Amino acid sequence: MKEDLHPLTRSKNAPIRQWVKFALAAVCYILFIAWLHSWWWLPLLLLIYDVYITKYIPWSFWKKTKNKRLYSVLSWIDAIVFALVAVYFINLYLFQNYKIPSSSLEKSLLVGDYLFVSKVAYGPRVPMTPLSFPLTQHTLPVLNCKSYIEKPQWPYRRLAGLDTIKHLDIVVFNFPTGDTVATLMPNPDYYTICNYVGRDNVWSHPEQFGEIVYRPVDRRENYVKRCVGLPGDTLQIVDNQVYVNNKAQHNPEGMQCNYWVITDGRAISDAQFEKLGVSVDDRFQINRRGDAEAILAQLRIPRTDNGLFNPTYLLPLTAEAAEKTRHLPNVLEVRIDPGFFDHDVFPLEYKHWSRDNYGPVYIPRKGATVALNEENLPLYRRIIDVYENNDLEVRDHVIYINNRPADSYTFQMNYYWMMGDNRHNSEDSRFWGFVPEDHIVGKPLFVWLSLDKDQSGLKAIRWSRFFNWVDNIR
Repeated sequence: MKEDLHPLTRSKNAPIRQWVKFALAAVCYILFIAWLHSWWWLPLLLLIYDVYITKYIPWSFWKKTKNKRLYSVLSWIDAIVFALVAVYFINLYLFQNYKIPSSSLEKSLLVGDYLFVSKVAYGPRVPMTPLSFPLTQHTLPVLNCKSYIEKPQWPYRRLAGLDTIKHLDIVVFNFPTGDTVATLMPNPDYYTICNYVGRDNVWSHPEQFGEIVYRPVDRRENYVKRCVGLPGDTLQIVDNQVYVNNKAQHNPEGMQCNYWVITDGRAISDAQFEKLGVSVDDRFQINRRGDAEAILAQLRIPRTDNGLFNPTYLLPLTAEAAEKTRHLPNVLEVRIDPGFFDHDVFPLEYKHWSRDNYGPVYIPRKGATVALNEENLPLYRRIIDVYENNDLEVRDHVIYINNRPADSYTFQMNYYWMMGDNRHNSEDSRFWGFVPEDHIVGKPLFVWLSLDKDQSGLKAIRWSRFFNWVDNIR
């Protein structure tokens, strides 16, 4: 008997369970596109209807094959494709995994912590570079090539979230000055390197700096820092203390600074380092450097009676650890680091600002207008020119925006100020400036795994950190 292909007949003959499955899928899909505010996706409901009810398209044609080997291969392909699609949408709109790669947030978050990052918290971005391979940021492993196709590029749009960024929130975001990258020297950023050695030098020495590549906003490296300044705030740092709107900000319990530790001649032991919580990578004894003599003399470290220097260390320590260090029997003096090894801060023109004494700086809020002049232009030049896509130039001491003289500017986005809790070992907003709202990725919720790089085997697992809520780290 010939099968009736009429859609009404197929709809009437569909089992109840298929109608229930279709109804659930349709409700979920409609809620999703309502969240997206993209009603032009609505016609795809017809495909969902066909999958569950009419079945004109042979979605499961491979299940009819009698070849067991082919059946097995196709079933695996079907499962993998479904998993990739599911992972792609989950990673884009709901959550992703993030591993802490550096010590910029120690001792609040540790190197080797794996974070569960919610994109729903602040609202997920609609993908700006939609054609990309799931679970990769910008490079395919093994093949070492781009994991995305640059076109099409969609404009920035963020969906409704559950919350907004607050002071002292730990936030994952795309590296703002990561648009241009020297692949063999990603840190410091490309613009800082060019400032020190010259752009022509960077481009003409690929063996040293690597290929120079451009990355779209959502394909830039992910960073994680603490938000210390919100849109509309005025921020200043005085002697390592952050002030927001003229009020001293609470210092996180795990906040660290670098200290010079001068011993009585006896080196600090591994056991002492472990009690202080100083990792192997951070146990830096300055005496082992070839230029140690000049550095210690410049820092006015006292010499011994025979004219030499005792073992001297530059260590990242919390306030509590610094106090413990002062009481070690082999320690003579502990003094905070004045920024001996630091490079220039943002903006590079402001030579009177430093890592520990910075600002004041106004953090732009969407819709706010600031007066522009040659003095404050370095602060907002990148915002106007790069982040908000205007043509900016200065001619004869007159600022031109899109070829029109301008003495003020109204911001089109919100901006944030991010800093690491390891204050003297963090490349953060003090060195590369504001974080635009379109760079915000999400909010870390909890640590789901933590591995200590200084240990091996089961000892490397930090069991006590499992499922520690990031919001409790203040």
